[in-house]
Amino acid sequence: MQKVPVKKLRGGAKLPVYGSAMAAGADLCACLDAPVTIEPGQTVMIPTGIAMEIPAGYAGLVYARSGLAAKRDLAPANKVGVVDADYRGEIYVPMHNHGTKPQTLEHGERMAQMILTPFLTADFVETDALSDTDRGEGGFGSTGTK
Repeated sequence: MQKVPVKKLRGGAKLPVYGSAMAAGADLCACLDAPVTIEPGQTVMIPTGIAMEIPAGYAGLVYARSGLAAKRDLAPANKVGVVDADYRGEIYVPMHNHGTKPQTLEHGERMAQMILTPFLTADFVETDALSDTDRGEGGFGSTGTK
């Protein structure tokens, strides 16, 4: 198991925690002085109260929690947030209300989940030609639905 140093920046901040033994994502909790209500169509930056030292070669990908998204229409506004390994500031989650009713987040509530994942960097090189494939330039919907 990879050790990741986490620094609490606010009183009441919680470390990320896995909801089950085989969970891929660790829950991120809201760190609030008072409950925050997010109106329909509104996005609010919600602090976690933590910063972390993600290992080089990894990124923290911040996803919606399925229950919060399905039952309360709350999910990260950017769909998937990326926390880079060299970022040392507080982690915020831009929560968006996709529904028709105001939704309130409480201090300590699990609001998103982070998956630590390795990644590759590329050396992008300009070229005049690309190799051929069966798909070619077929874009959206080009591979069919069945």
